[in-house]
Amino acid sequence: MNDEQTIFVVDDDETMRGSLRWLLESLRLRVQTYASAQDFLSVYDPAQPGCLVLDVRMPEISGLELQKILAKRQICIPIILITGHGDISMAVRGMKAGAFDFIEKPFNDQVLLERVQQCLALDSQQRCEVAEREKIIKRLGSLTPREAEVLDGVINGKPNKVIAAELGISVKTVEVHRARVMEKMAAKSVAKLTALCIASGHIRENPEMVAGQR
Repeated sequence: MNDEQTIFVVDDDETMRGSLRWLLESLRLRVQTYASAQDFLSVYDPAQPGCLVLDVRMPEISGLELQKILAKRQICIPIILITGHGDISMAVRGMKAGAFDFIEKPFNDQVLLERVQQCLALDSQQRCEVAEREKIIKRLGSLTPREAEVLDGVINGKPNKVIAAELGISVKTVEVHRARVMEKMAAKSVAKLTALCIASGHIRENPEMVAGQR
């Protein structure tokens, strides 16, 4: 897998593919082009950072159908839809399904380049967030069953003595487990600990609970 960001262009029009490649490579961007959605799917590695410039109307698998396939596979890559005259309604459907933006042919080169740069920045941000979430999940996985129980008590705002009574252990033992939880999770406050758990999906954000920890 190459860590360099790549713009994947999928369009059945050879002239359009060549034009987009020339335009994007003029900014020294890395470009890969495909004549069909199937060609793209057969080689695409979701770990490869970048964005997708996708023609809406294509034979066999349309741009919107490719978008649905990627969503079904839980592949989150920023998508710019390229539309022809009369395809605006299709582009709107694509936007509602999560596309970053759509551009109508003939498009302004500068507008396309700006959208691509925005997509690359978004992809970088999303990948950083995913990496951070995976780190947090790994930390959660390092907790012992008892530490996990203490964690749940702490982020639910329960005092040590209540957690101790519920788990049938001493307050001192709760304090020891609590300290280990804070250390393993790299959290210096309960508010930070709760934020980490929310970011990982361990719990859902509860505004009242978070406010009470400030």
